[in-house]
Amino acid sequence: MCDTLAIVGSTGVLFAKNSDRDANEPQLLDWHPRRQYPLGATLRCTWIEIPQVRETHAVLLSRPRWMWGAEMGTNEHRVTIGNEAVFTREPYAKTGLLGMDLLRLALERAETAEAAVETIASLLNVHGQGGSCSAERTGFTYHNSFIVADPRRAFVLETAGRHTAVEEIHGARSISNGLTIPSFANRYRDPVKSRVAACDARQARTLSLAGSATGPADLMRILRDHGTADSQPGYSWLNGGLGAPCVHAAGLVAGSQTTASWVARLRPDQHEHWVTATAAPCTGLFKPVSVGEPLELGPPPGEHADLSLWWRHERLHRAALRDPRSALPLFTPERDTIESAWLASPPDSQAAFDEHGRLENRWLERVLAKPVRDVRPWYVRRFWQKANDRAGIKLDSVAGVPAFAGS
Repeated sequence: MCDTLAIVGSTGVLFAKNSDRDANEPQLLDWHPRRQYPLGATLRCTWIEIPQVRETHAVLLSRPRWMWGAEMGTNEHRVTIGNEAVFTREPYAKTGLLGMDLLRLALERAETAEAAVETIASLLNVHGQGGSCSAERTGFTYHNSFIVADPRRAFVLETAGRHTAVEEIHGARSISNGLTIPSFANRYRDPVKSRVAACDARQARTLSLAGSATGPADLMRILRDHGTADSQPGYSWLNGGLGAPCVHAAGLVAGSQTTASWVARLRPDQHEHWVTATAAPCTGLFKPVSVGEPLELGPPPGEHADLSLWWRHERLHRAALRDPRSALPLFTPERDTIESAWLASPPDSQAAFDEHGRLENRWLERVLAKPVRDVRPWYVRRFWQKANDRAGIKLDSVAGVPAFAGS
């Protein structure tokens, strides 16, 4: 599951997305330069092969490790897109383009938000959408909606099978795993699965918070929001933390976890992109990135816990969430101070990621050194114990904490 929002104003467009996926599914930043291809070349997407175009744009993607497509990203022309799973009455095809494939294809092929919408609709009409959308649950599939933005305009694009509906955004708009364009939703929305996804509650929350947002710092707060008066994560036995934008896994029916977050400010004369490149924005740090500046972030994440950026953060995330009321104050004030300074004067991207690695080691030592009792409901504790066992993560002591190897 996911939440994506955009705010279109007189000076540009603000964009933000939380990508919610399986708890043990790492996501990585992936840079690709502008490329040219011979006539007749083909392209292997996640499940199917399609004709390649003669030239693709440079892109920066946030991509689940196992798929070709991406959950969110931007290109050299400042087109920025996020997608959402939606559940419809239309049949689900066994194979086709994933919504994440459509997102990446649009970024590689379109120079404006309007052209990206047209690209997705055209590809959908020719190739359809379908296939497994999960590495852990191979039978899980869905249709997709998108927010597509550039510095001047933004659109909501919703799909049901090969059917599409488009709405231009004026002011604030958000989408959260349910069809929202009224006539399209009335015809195609699956009410049961949409209710389990808690899409209406999250969309109402993000839209309400977006109404007063004026910059990236506000968007980061929205993505970290737990929807509670005391700012602590809430859980439901049915769908875990799906009731708020900052999603924490645990449900017996739906077990999504926010696995990466992205914020952008798009203007005609400049653009800024900020990413966590880690799960759980409430424990993460937003860092500046750009399409034209590939970074050295260490080894790409594997299936199980390793020394990659994403898995290193999981030690901190999973340790802190056992008792967030006690653990988060051990490092989030320092995190917030650093983030505010970076927003005021963005550092070199590589330096920011290196500094985050060093800080994270210190924060993890603080959290693991403090005696803690897991205060979460029993079904949450059981969910995460199973997830930790599958990933090979142990949270019982500071010993064995993987150290950041950056400069």
